[in-house]
Amino acid sequence: MAAVFDNGDRQVPAGGGEGNLPGDVGVISRWTEHLAGQDTVEIGQRLPPHSPDCAGCGPRNPAGLDLQVVRTATGVEAVHRFSDAQVGAPGIAHGGAVALAFDDLFGFALYTVGSLAVTRSLTIEYHAPFRLHRPYTFSAQVAQREGRRLLLHADAWDDAGQKAGSAAATFVVVGPGHFAAGAEQGMGRSD
Repeated sequence: MAAVFDNGDRQVPAGGGEGNLPGDVGVISRWTEHLAGQDTVEIGQRLPPHSPDCAGCGPRNPAGLDLQVVRTATGVEAVHRFSDAQVGAPGIAHGGAVALAFDDLFGFALYTVGSLAVTRSLTIEYHAPFRLHRPYTFSAQVAQREGRRLLLHADAWDDAGQKAGSAAATFVVVGPGHFAAGAEQGMGRSD
């Protein structure tokens, strides 16, 4: 499927506009094709991480959350336990770690619309403390699409069925070149 992305006042074919940068060695194009919904994702299927090093879902990131996300009939869902690595106040997950979980889950909701997009704004409402080592079910879906703007909603529930938090976000659809430019800059770093 050939995707077309609105890039301001002009339409840009997928892989064009911001450019297929030399050195991307196909990694970015394969990744963006997958995220753009060109791979079939069945309900109940576990979704692959955004990248191995992603702070929200990457299995190689020792400081990350390692979210395990599945496709649902209405969006996406993850059950997550915050660990001691995400502590804020004693026994409670840091609010930023909770925000990371919501934001990353919204990124997975893009599978339901078949578009690449980035976070424009994110609002979190904390209804109760997120306790460490306790399972929370996060669910997210795209509530509305207005051109390039995607409006998303998510909730998180504790194991007793109490709502612990909710989130709303606005994402903006972008082309693959948006990610390729970032990858090119990252390739030049020295570790």
